[in-house]
Amino acid sequence: MIIVSTRQPGLRAGARPLPADATVVRLHGDIDIFSSPALRDLLIHALDQSTGALVCDLTDVVFCDSSGLAVLVGMQRRARARGVDFGVASPRPYMVTLLHLTGLDRSLPLYGKATTLVPPPRPASI
Repeated sequence: MIIVSTRQPGLRAGARPLPADATVVRLHGDIDIFSSPALRDLLIHALDQSTGALVCDLTDVVFCDSSGLAVLVGMQRRARARGVDFGVASPRPYMVTLLHLTGLDRSLPLYGKATTLVPPPRPASI
């Protein structure tokens, strides 16, 4: 798995702009039990550098197992604790299905292409 971290200032999320310093981490290849520890370390480092939003671009991810999903869930919890938004962008159809079957699509924001992020609808406050 090759992982490239880039900053793309000025990303927008529909009507709500992402912070100018949003960090997009583009992932390639498989996210599995072998690559998950390195991915977790990279995302923790990226989170340390993030102040607004941290987004994983999954455009080039061809496989993800339960250990990969665990990394994404763990990062969402870490980001939330630091006041940073965390989500995934451009998941392939199989990944959308996987997130839906596991129920993660209800808690992990799914964005469109990393250059034109569209936030999921927020639930109404009670």
